[in-house]
Amino acid sequence: MDWPGKLDASVEHVRARLGAVPNVGVVLGSGWGHVLDSMTPILRLDYAGIPQFPRPSVPGHAGELVVGRIGKAVVVCMKGRPHLYEGLSPHEVVHPVRVLCRLGVLALIVTSASGGIHPDFNPGDFMLITDHINLTGQNPLAGPNDDRLGPRFPDMTEAYDAHLSRLALDTARELDIPLRRGTYLGVAGPNYETPAEIRMFQALGADAVGMSTVLEVIAARHLGVRVCGISCITNKAAGLGQGKLSHEEVIYTVHESSAKAVALLTGIITAVGDALLG
Repeated sequence: MDWPGKLDASVEHVRARLGAVPNVGVVLGSGWGHVLDSMTPILRLDYAGIPQFPRPSVPGHAGELVVGRIGKAVVVCMKGRPHLYEGLSPHEVVHPVRVLCRLGVLALIVTSASGGIHPDFNPGDFMLITDHINLTGQNPLAGPNDDRLGPRFPDMTEAYDAHLSRLALDTARELDIPLRRGTYLGVAGPNYETPAEIRMFQALGADAVGMSTVLEVIAARHLGVRVCGISCITNKAAGLGQGKLSHEEVIYTVHESSAKAVALLTGIITAVGDALLG
């Protein structure tokens, strides 16, 4: 089965089990799963039970689709995401996001963990993604274009929606949670970067680096869905801090920041829902 057929199979399976069309889609990155504590689930679907749905194999990525309500919005959350470094193709990596978009979400909120490159960024900080640099060497739009999803050459001038970003900043201000702003640079992974690579990323204008997000955002914008991105800075990038980098440190830092993460993301989803639904 080609990838458009796989996409249709997944969408039809999930849609048949939904009681309502979702308004907001959320991608919960490494350690962000506690956000679901603030939502009463309406539906839970294990990725393994959804036809053609890729399953993540990384700790911190449960592999579950959860639907519920936050404020006015019907929210569909990806609890965990697949990655290129798991041996998946770009189409497989963005497959879940394309499913969310095809289900009818009007906005997508992507979260992630990242290494801080900006000198003022410290572990536990949150960064509003204002732009990104794709250095994965991959693109989910490569190959024949499916005109049902979007144009052959989509514009990425405003990959991250300005209005949604303002809502996120206003929400953070109301909650008294500092929210940095910066450019996210996406790499394929799975190894952490060398100090020389980080110096290059600094020269390119990156403020944080991670192994996700950019392909998903490209796919969502191709479909015309508005995007807001939030990343938790879990460590200083290679050569900028002390000690060795590890995934355990990433999970620990996000866990330590979970109370603020829950409050921030819940507030943003509520604000986005209010703005979309009136």
